[in-house]
Amino acid sequence: MKSVLEQLKAKREAARIGGGEKRIAAQHQKGKLTARERLDVLLDKDSFEEFDMFVEHDCTEFGMADRKIPGDGVVTGSGAVNGRLVYVFAKDFTVFGGSLSAAHARKICKVQDAALKNGAPIIGLFDAGGARIQEGVDALGGYAEIFQRNTLASGVIPQISVIMGPCAGGDVYSPAITDFIFMVKDTSYMYVTGPDVVKTVTNEIVTHEELGGASVHARRSGVAEGAFENDIEALIQVRRLIDFLPLSNRETPPVRKVFDSAGRQESSLDTLAPANPNKPYDIKELIGKVADEGDVFEIAPDYATNIVVGFGRLEGRTVGFVANQPLSLAGVLDIDASKKAGRFVRFCDAFGIPLITFVDVPGFLPGVKQEYGGLIKHGAKLLFAYAEATVPKLTVIIRKAYGGAYDVMASKHLRGDINYAWPRAEIAVMGAKGAAEIIHRKDLGDDEKMAEHVREYEDRFANPFIAASRGFLDDVIQPRNTRYRLIRALRTLRNKELANPWKKHDNIPL
Repeated sequence: MKSVLEQLKAKREAARIGGGEKRIAAQHQKGKLTARERLDVLLDKDSFEEFDMFVEHDCTEFGMADRKIPGDGVVTGSGAVNGRLVYVFAKDFTVFGGSLSAAHARKICKVQDAALKNGAPIIGLFDAGGARIQEGVDALGGYAEIFQRNTLASGVIPQISVIMGPCAGGDVYSPAITDFIFMVKDTSYMYVTGPDVVKTVTNEIVTHEELGGASVHARRSGVAEGAFENDIEALIQVRRLIDFLPLSNRETPPVRKVFDSAGRQESSLDTLAPANPNKPYDIKELIGKVADEGDVFEIAPDYATNIVVGFGRLEGRTVGFVANQPLSLAGVLDIDASKKAGRFVRFCDAFGIPLITFVDVPGFLPGVKQEYGGLIKHGAKLLFAYAEATVPKLTVIIRKAYGGAYDVMASKHLRGDINYAWPRAEIAVMGAKGAAEIIHRKDLGDDEKMAEHVREYEDRFANPFIAASRGFLDDVIQPRNTRYRLIRALRTLRNKELANPWKKHDNIPL
């Protein structure tokens, strides 16, 4: 019996060492942790239960029959984040460069199936060179099996991908289907085809970082929801995100004990929005002062900065914040902002997270580039997302709510449950100057008359009371009481029941 136990111990040690000390040292020299070290940071201490430690590939082509390493380039299993169940897989770059084989794919599929069956989030840590070329179509089939499970799990369990090294070809599509993608600066990149292929096909010369680095995807493409300084920071932020989310769509988000008073007033909010409607301010200050203890987890902070989305809590319960940002493009809605906010709204609705929307929007961004880029359909994504959402929806109009953007931003007409406005809110088709110039064209040369027309329009629409008189606003509130009023409104909506007409699925404008 002793020899059998010693044999088991030796096999476990061989599996844990992966590609060997030399390759582990090379991983460390690049500033990266190994797959197992990453899991140690991500998961609660001693909570990891590994699956399929001894799995090996079954490829016999190109001399692969003599090259087998236990685990086959991916570490899989379950664990806990702050005591709550999660399933994980971590690509091991020290074993065949983390490339995907049929056996490797089966390991990932097993944890995907377990996560879906047991109703728990799945977190994938990517550091791999794509499909294992020696396996050909078997590896490609393995990718498709993973993609199919990603798709079926969408909206059922949270799926989080962390790109911690190279991620190319088939490896990028699984993260693309998941809910959130995080990257690590300088050591991770993702693209469909690499620099060598790009040079051959288009004659463009780019580096890995220029083509698919963290800064590219977190700022320009919007593929990634965050870029972090190193492996440890990225994993700690994943732990933080998980704390805001329910385990599945069958559960409610976790409730945290909170020491922040529900009735806390913030007198500074009374002067947050300047009287001059053309002067900017930081909407993040409002979000931070409304949320419990100022704790907010922003999503995609560097992409489409004219809109802010993220998670926070009110009375210890998770909410999703969506807010126009006057500091960036005056808070207008454009293609990128519509896509970013629309996807976030749909995630919150899928997982039962109430939506808090702060509105200060002068409209949609005009211009040839936006129209050629499909602003009409992209803008409709955000409209569609709000219109179909059945979770509690609370809206506060801070200052401007102009044109179709007023409708889109969780208006009462899109089944907003409680819609408030601050006293300086303006709800109109457009700004007073532009409206006056259209309505009174004949007086365009007369500055005195035009000034009078502008004042007339401002008196009529530069306040929230017309909308309130129509029932489109439930109340006009003091800015300092925003947190308290939102909390009271949420209490009334905890048992909200609303269902959309039966359908196989919707057809959101993609």
